[in-house]
Amino acid sequence: METLTSVEIIEYRAELAGDEDALRALDMIEDCEGNLEDAAIALALRVGQEPDESERWLEGLAKRWRTVICREEFRQAIAGDSIEPALQILRTETSMPRGLALPVALFVLKTGIEDFCKPLEEKLS
Repeated sequence: METLTSVEIIEYRAELAGDEDALRALDMIEDCEGNLEDAAIALALRVGQEPDESERWLEGLAKRWRTVICREEFRQAIAGDSIEPALQILRTETSMPRGLALPVALFVLKTGIEDFCKPLEEKLS
């Protein structure tokens, strides 16, 4: 279970202060005591999606966009000091609802981009 601490939430809130979608996602993450999975499901329900399971749904959502997430451009963005460039890639290069971009990016960051992309790399080699 990937979670954010209250300190991490505060830090992301400061970094993303001008991004209303990200702030709403952070509010939900905070309401869910930092649990990214629970927050993502609640955010998905708000935008009319119907998550089919309550465990590992966020991972499944992220996997749907693995080809975008595992590109070098996203890898560099997620490895930087700011999460905002990674959010922009998800928002412009996928049809993912804007409010779910932050939980997905944070899930990948917490999981580790190398571990997340390893199955795709193995499949391609």
